[in-house]
Amino acid sequence: MDRGTVGSAQSGRLLVEVREEGTSAVVTPAGELDHHTADLLREPLEECLEKGCARLVIDCSRLEFCDSTGLNVLLGARLKVEAAGGGVHLAAMQPVVARVFEITGAEAVFTVHDTLEAALSG
Repeated sequence: MDRGTVGSAQSGRLLVEVREEGTSAVVTPAGELDHHTADLLREPLEECLEKGCARLVIDCSRLEFCDSTGLNVLLGARLKVEAAGGGVHLAAMQPVVARVFEITGAEAVFTVHDTLEAALSG
């Protein structure tokens, strides 16, 4: 499998790494995803879509916080990927992040996996 890094973006509170793994683009945000850092995730997701990636796996294992703006970035990516016939898979969410998805009902519109390995094999 190709595990090469495709790109990354960072600020003081969020680092986003993107790599290709098989037929998936694996996007790993690390830190806090909020109003101030949302574009640091939005831009790499848009680049993946422009390259024709139909399967996005968001590795949430290093995501420490997600507010409504961050959630909207993920929902927007989901709509665009599904319109192109693909899907967004969320993996390894920390309890504090999973709670946001649970409270808002967003967990029902994403495919959620306990681990990154499960998301990649699905």
